[in-house]
Amino acid sequence: MNRLILSLVVLVAFAVSSTGTVAVAQDHGHADHAEGADHDHAAHAEEADTDHAAHDHADGADHDHATHAEEADADHSGHDHADHAESKEFKAGDFIIHHIADAHDIHLFGDVHIPLPVILYIEGHGLKVFMSSALEGHGHGDRHYDASEGVSYTMHAEDVVDAEGVALASAGSISAAFNGQKLSVWDVSITKSVFGMLMILSIMIWMFGSIASQYKKNPGSAPKGMANALEPLILFIRDEIAKPSIGDKADKFMPFLLTSFFFIFFCNLLGLVPFLGGFNITGTIGVTIVLATLVFLLTNLNGNKHYWGHIMWPPGVPLPVKLILVPIEVFGIIMKPTVLMIRLTANISAGHIIILAFSSLIFIFGNGGEAIGAGTGMGVFSTLFMIFMYGLELLVAFLQAFVFTLLAAIYFGDATHEPAHH
Repeated sequence: MNRLILSLVVLVAFAVSSTGTVAVAQDHGHADHAEGADHDHAAHAEEADTDHAAHDHADGADHDHATHAEEADADHSGHDHADHAESKEFKAGDFIIHHIADAHDIHLFGDVHIPLPVILYIEGHGLKVFMSSALEGHGHGDRHYDASEGVSYTMHAEDVVDAEGVALASAGSISAAFNGQKLSVWDVSITKSVFGMLMILSIMIWMFGSIASQYKKNPGSAPKGMANALEPLILFIRDEIAKPSIGDKADKFMPFLLTSFFFIFFCNLLGLVPFLGGFNITGTIGVTIVLATLVFLLTNLNGNKHYWGHIMWPPGVPLPVKLILVPIEVFGIIMKPTVLMIRLTANISAGHIIILAFSSLIFIFGNGGEAIGAGTGMGVFSTLFMIFMYGLELLVAFLQAFVFTLLAAIYFGDATHEPAHH
C-alpha cells in the first residue's frame, strides 16, 4: 500500500508540474539595417565621384570621416557603457527568484550546471526530447536552440507579455516557433523539482523496503541499523498523531501518513544542502497542491454518513441557519486542503528567501566590489545570521512535515468518527 501511494504521488506530481506555454516570434530588422547601410555607402561613393576639387574633396573627406568616426566612437562607447552598467547592477529580486524557482537544469556553482531532459509536446510536430544543455545563451538572458527540423526553441529569462499586457510566456518556460510562427507547447520536462522529488521517492522506496525486509527476516527481534534509527519516528507518528486523531481506523491511514511525513521531511532536508542546486521541492506549488489534493480525496472518499450529514444538513439547527451553514461547510471542505498547501509552500519558500536575502546584502553593500569594507562587514554579519537560519530551518523542516501530517490525520478523523451516543 505504501509503495502504491508513493507511485501515485510521483505520477500526479509529474502531471501537475507540466505547463503549457506559447512561443514569441521577434523580428530584429536585420534586412532593413543592411539595406540602409548599402544605401549610405552608395550615396557617399556618388558624392566622391562628382567632386572634382581635390582640396575640397580632401577637406570634405577628412571632415566626413572624422565625423563618422567620432559618432561611431560615441555610439560604441555609450553602448558599451550602458551594457557594462546594466550587467554590473545587482538585482536582489532576480537573484532570489532565480534560486528558489524551478528550472530545467541544476545549478551547482559558477557556470557549472547539470543538464536535465527537456520533454515537449508540440502541436503539429509531436513529442520532442533533448537535453537542456542544447539551449545556448549567456548570463541570465534568453537561451535558444534551433533544431534541424526547423523548429526553434527559446527558454525565457523573464516574463513575456504582448502590447496589451497579456502573458505570453513565463520566466523559465520554453516556447517554440516554426518559420516565425509560434507553436502551442506542453512542457512535461524533468525539471529540478521533479528530479529531486523522484530522487527522494526512490530513496524512500529503497529505505522502507529494506526496513520491511529486515522485520520479515527477523520477526520479534530488536531492530538494527536504519530500522533502529527510523523506528522512533514511525512509532511517534502512529502513537502521537494517527491514533489520537483518527482512533480505531488509524492503521488504514498509516501508509499515507508515513509517506507524506517522510517525503516532506526529506525534501525539506534536501533543500538545505548547500552547493547542491538549491532544491525547493516543497516550496513548489505544483508539488504541494498534489499532496493537498490527496488529503482532500482521502478525507471525502472515506467520509461516513455522520460526516456528510453534518456538512449537507446539520441536525438540530433551524432551517434559516442551515441555509447559512451549509455553504460555509462546503467551502470549508475545499479550504482545509488549500490551507495545507499554502502553509507548506509559504513556510518552506520563506526560509530560502530569508537566507538568500541576507546573501544579497553582501553584494548590495559591497556595490560590485567598490565598497570592500562595507561588503566585508556585511558578509560577516550575513554569514553568522545564515548559520542561525540554517539551524532554524532544520527545525522548520521537521515541524512542517509534522504539522502537515497532524492536520491530515485530524481531517481523516473528522471524516471517519462515529456519532457519540449518550
